[in-house]
Amino acid sequence: MRRKLFAANWKMNLGPAQARELIRAVRAQLDPQSGSLLKDREVMIAPPAILIPAVQQELAGASIALGAQNMYFEEQGAFTGEISAAMLKAYGVTHVILGHSERRHIFGEDDVLINKKVKAALRHELTPVLCVGETLAQRDGGETTRILTTQLLAGLGELDAAQVSKVVIAYEPVWAIGTGKNATPDQAQREHGALRGTLVERAGRDVAHSVRILYGGSVTAENVDSLMSKPDIDGALVGGASLKADSFVRIVRALTV
Repeated sequence: MRRKLFAANWKMNLGPAQARELIRAVRAQLDPQSGSLLKDREVMIAPPAILIPAVQQELAGASIALGAQNMYFEEQGAFTGEISAAMLKAYGVTHVILGHSERRHIFGEDDVLINKKVKAALRHELTPVLCVGETLAQRDGGETTRILTTQLLAGLGELDAAQVSKVVIAYEPVWAIGTGKNATPDQAQREHGALRGTLVERAGRDVAHSVRILYGGSVTAENVDSLMSKPDIDGALVGGASLKADSFVRIVRALTV
């Protein structure tokens, strides 16, 4: 049984005071029930890098993991504006989102760079959340499976089966991110199933059935239960709905199979 993971990606939002207030509100609703609620699922929050210290302080003692939205693959050096895995680890970060469509399409990150980041994260015992997804034009052109397979295999390049087992995959159709549109549960399940099939070929059946594949792309309190009803959807990577405590907590409490 794969343990569900519900991850918040705050993107470039909030200031220190707002971040602290949001964490307090989330904890107020989750902490009293954490003994039962979090046994079958995990929660992770990835704030902007500059807010990681404040969020770490507010999460002290909570059963909620601290994530980062990005990192560079080098250990240190003249890389202005970048953050290393070791820097993240120093602040208690355990997960890092890599290959998000906004990194790919706005900042021009390619599969080679993303693979280097995945390998660096694993070297530092961070859990990579490797994002894959197709644009609307690619979906309309019947290229979804090819695009997802290409991104997945490239992101996992040169990893052995044991390393692959430590990666979380997030399927985020680009056309559904921040648009209010989302893949139907059946569409999402079809792509998740295809991704798991690729993992079977890449790393073997046991590893493939242990890897969690999250869905992201306009996940809301209203649609999360139907998405989580599908057998290959192992949680959610949540954007806008994670910026309000009530909606994020409702997503975390999703009915699951």
